[in-house]
Amino acid sequence: MLAKKKSSGTQNRRVTRIDPPALEEAIVAAQGLTDDVESQIEIAAQLMGMSEDEVRPAVLKAAVPPPVRRPVHLADRYSMTERNEGPKVVVVERKRPRLVMPR
Repeated sequence: MLAKKKSSGTQNRRVTRIDPPALEEAIVAAQGLTDDVESQIEIAAQLMGMSEDEVRPAVLKAAVPPPVRRPVHLADRYSMTERNEGPKVVVVERKRPRLVMPR
């Protein structure tokens, strides 16, 4: 008896699984797109397919507070006035490997 051959169409069939992002992933993506919290809520809700009211608490919890600017004091500043050499220049060159041709 001969074994039946499977058709090539069934062997090459690929299944693509599409999963919605996790809530944390959607929030991080929204934070990367905009700094406005209300816009982040809207984007995360659209990515998740949820209502904005469901997403709002998680986005507000993950909101990054704006950085606090502290005053600059003269003691914090420093300069290198002793150096009169000018800016340093660094040059990086890539050398290709030497190819040896067979004889």
